[in-house]
Amino acid sequence: MTAPSVSTPVVPAAPAASGPPPARPTTTEAIVESPGAFTQVQDAADYLWRWLVAHSGDIALAAIAGALVYLVLRFVRRTIRRLAARHANADGVGATTLRVLARTSHFFLVMVALRLVVGYANPPQIVSELVRLLFLVAIALQVAIWAREVVMSIVRQRAQQGASETLGNALSLINVLVSVAVFFIAAIVVLDNVGVNVTGLVAGLGIGGIAIGLAAKGIFEDLFAALSIIFDRPFRQGETVGFDGKTMTVERIGLKSTRMRALSGEEVVVSNTNLLNKELHNFATVPRRRFKLLFSVTYETPPDRLQRIVPLIREIVERNGAQVAQCGLVAFAASSIDGELHYDDTAETYGEAFDRRTAIILDIVERLTREGIRFAYPTQVSYTAAPDGSLVMPFAVETDRPSAA
Repeated sequence: MTAPSVSTPVVPAAPAASGPPPARPTTTEAIVESPGAFTQVQDAADYLWRWLVAHSGDIALAAIAGALVYLVLRFVRRTIRRLAARHANADGVGATTLRVLARTSHFFLVMVALRLVVGYANPPQIVSELVRLLFLVAIALQVAIWAREVVMSIVRQRAQQGASETLGNALSLINVLVSVAVFFIAAIVVLDNVGVNVTGLVAGLGIGGIAIGLAAKGIFEDLFAALSIIFDRPFRQGETVGFDGKTMTVERIGLKSTRMRALSGEEVVVSNTNLLNKELHNFATVPRRRFKLLFSVTYETPPDRLQRIVPLIREIVERNGAQVAQCGLVAFAASSIDGELHYDDTAETYGEAFDRRTAIILDIVERLTREGIRFAYPTQVSYTAAPDGSLVMPFAVETDRPSAA
């Protein structure tokens, strides 16, 4: 006898819910619904409160000691600032050290005082770590400020003799570049000490810096060339220089180019890179200028007068404030006896030396003319003979003429 079969009723599936999904709980609701996180925060707060109550006396003593340390450090900083103000225009290691220490910040003083006294309060680990982290940040920032001040003090001392609008712009630019560099290094140091992996960050910034440098290569070359001109001072504004075969006066030194005025009147604009890559002659910084003058006298000049030429020229040059280097007769030319004069002029400007050369030439012409010495020029003389065979001179022959005083 077989058992009757029992059929299992089929339960229809519930229809799918339609409409928007349920809203996600807010942050407050998530904290309430996750008692573990809330409990950790509450336990930490209770632990800090128990530490404050249990060590209130130690905390009070540490706070008083910290306040005293801060006041002492602030007094020292104020004294240093007064000394730095007295030596504001002084140079040297001492004055630079005072200016650097005067840049100490309040935040650094507070963190130094807190770091010195925090151990007396028996703080929990979270407080000690927080103080250590803030002290590290204070040191990094303060060292960056000191480093920037050292660099800028050296730059200002190096450039103090060349004050100009261009120098002011250059100092502002250098200040920005130095600030970015030192504070970037400070940020890297802080991030590295708090556990952040800075290797990728440094590598990425390095690649980005290389790309920017290659894209703006010409601009940076001219910029650093301008800084080299400003601080190395191969020439200054207003000085006369020789460049590319031209004599020009420097009118303005810019961050990308230098403007000069040629003797013919036109303005010549040269990029700073090209200006330093070629040979440049500075006529304003020479201790002396050597000039060379050539002169020629006729063959008809008597020997006794030829002997007087060199002493006369030496006397004229020395009377005009110059110094003779060499002077003498040097060659027998086709139609003259040639001589050379080399003398040194110590005038501060080329204009003074130019005027003195003119005065020397005029004095030589006047004195030699009074002595009866004639200057030669390219000539050709024809000699003829008389019927009796004697030579007929083409010029009057002077005999027994007394020399001029």
